[in-house]
Amino acid sequence: MAEASPQVERAPPRTAFVLAGGGSLGAIEVGMLQALLEWGEQPAFLVGASAGAINAAYFAGDPTHAGARELERIWCALKRSDVLPFNLRSVFGLLRRRGHLVDSSGLRRLLERYLPYRRLEDAALPVHLVASDMLNGQEVLLSTGAAVDAVLASAAIPGVYPPVRIGERWLVDGGVTNNTPISAAVRLGATRVIVLPTGFACALERAPSGAIARAMHALSLLVARQLVYDAERFAGTALALRIVPSLCPLDVSPYDYTAAARLIARARTETHRWLERGGLEQAGIPPQLREHHD
Repeated sequence: MAEASPQVERAPPRTAFVLAGGGSLGAIEVGMLQALLEWGEQPAFLVGASAGAINAAYFAGDPTHAGARELERIWCALKRSDVLPFNLRSVFGLLRRRGHLVDSSGLRRLLERYLPYRRLEDAALPVHLVASDMLNGQEVLLSTGAAVDAVLASAAIPGVYPPVRIGERWLVDGGVTNNTPISAAVRLGATRVIVLPTGFACALERAPSGAIARAMHALSLLVARQLVYDAERFAGTALALRIVPSLCPLDVSPYDYTAAARLIARARTETHRWLERGGLEQAGIPPQLREHHD
C-alpha cells in the first residue's frame, strides 16, 4: 500500500497595499482602504507614491478602522489652499525665475500636525515611499528617516512643488519613475499585492483650466497608463496581483479638493461591491484603467 505523500504547508501570502498618486483623487483610496479593512484585509506593509504616499504614511501610523476613519475626516476638511496655495506670491516667484509654482510649507504643516511619528521606521506598520532623483531620474525608495521630508519628496510634483533634499540627493515626485510602485513592493518581499489606484477623470467635458490643474490631470492619465503597463508586466508571474477598480465615470479633476466626501463614500461602496463579487479572487486589469472617455 502506497504511503500518503506528506502535506506541504504553504507560507501565508505576504500582502502589500500599494497606493498610487493622483492629487485630490487620493481621497478615493481612503474609501477603498476602508472597504478592504471591513472585508478583513490587513497588509504586512504599505508602499506609496505621491498622493498615495500621504495616505500610506498616515495610515501606517494607525493601521486600524479608526485610523481609516480619521483619514477620511482629514480629507473632508482639506482645502486646496492648504495643499496648493497658488497666489500672488507664486506669481512673483515665477517672475524671479523660481523653479517651482507653489510653496510646500502648507503641506509640511499638515503632515507635522497629523503624522503620529517622526521617522518612517517608527510607524506602527512598515511603510515605504517612492521618490525620484531629480538629476538622473532614478527611483529612490525611502523606508527610514524623517517621515515628513520623505512624504514631501514623494509628493513633490516637478515644477509645482520644490524638490526635497534627503542626504546628497534632491528628490521629486515618485510618479516620475514609479507612480504605482508594484515592482517596489515585490522587491520588498510581497507575494500578494493589492493596488489602490486613483484612476483618472474620464468624464470631464473639457480640459481643466489653469497650469497646475492641467499638469495634474495629465499626470493622472500617465499614472493610469503606467499601472496598466506594470500589471501586464507582472501577468503570468507568481505574484498574486489584484487591482481595486477605480471610479468610473469620474468627472472630478485631481485639482479639485471639494469632492472628498463624495469620492470616499462612492469608493467605499463600489469597492464593497467588487469584493462581494469575488474581486480578490480574480486577476486582471479593471477596464476603468484603460484609455476611455465617458
